[in-house]
Amino acid sequence: MPTLGIGEMLIVFAIIVLIFGASRIPKLAGGLGAGIRNFKRGLNEPGEDETEDKPKREIED
Repeated sequence: MPTLGIGEMLIVFAIIVLIFGASRIPKLAGGLGAGIRNFKRGLNEPGEDETEDKPKREIED
């Protein structure tokens, strides 16, 4: 699997700057970071299904 060197990373960064513009890159990075934090927080918190106390049904004969 090929790795990215310094030259390739600079080319990719230059293309990103051309596409999005220098002023939008910090906003995009902040949004990406917030999304990753929310995803990790969601993995660690119990879901709605796990926290609810559901009444157990009794089987009648």
